[in-house]
Amino acid sequence: MSKEDIKDLIRFIKPYPAEIQELTLWLREFVWGLYPKANELIYDNYNAVAFGWSITQKLGQTFCSVAVMSKYVHFGFYWGSQIADPEKKLLGNGSQYRYIIINKKTDLPKTYIKKLLKEAYANSLAKVKDPADIVEGTTTVRCSLAVKKRPGTILPPRKKK
Repeated sequence: MSKEDIKDLIRFIKPYPAEIQELTLWLREFVWGLYPKANELIYDNYNAVAFGWSITQKLGQTFCSVAVMSKYVHFGFYWGSQIADPEKKLLGNGSQYRYIIINKKTDLPKTYIKKLLKEAYANSLAKVKDPADIVEGTTTVRCSLAVKKRPGTILPPRKKK
């Protein structure tokens, strides 16, 4: 698959409000426009739809991602704790992921994000151990469950084994 094949993503985001769907696809176009040789990894998980771009087809080399929520979208950096954020716009205090919340297109500080993307891309590239893993311009879809949870629903607790 490639950038042009978005039928799975459209199906995955269909339960979300129209404005979130539009914002999600706009953010996708923004990143693809800057990194057309990157690989898109789409995950339809039980509690969210997330997709990101990687140098390889490995999640660990993802340099940025979009997580779709019912009222906003996270635009994040998989290894965000390892990139400079001089304006302190990124949220998160865990050991790895950093993000900003996007409610509408004007919430994305494009110039600043482009600088962060450049650094995140270089950081991701440095993590590649085998140059043979580098591929270009693919889209990979992974589904965690056959039935998608709708936004705002609560799943029952998982049974311990």
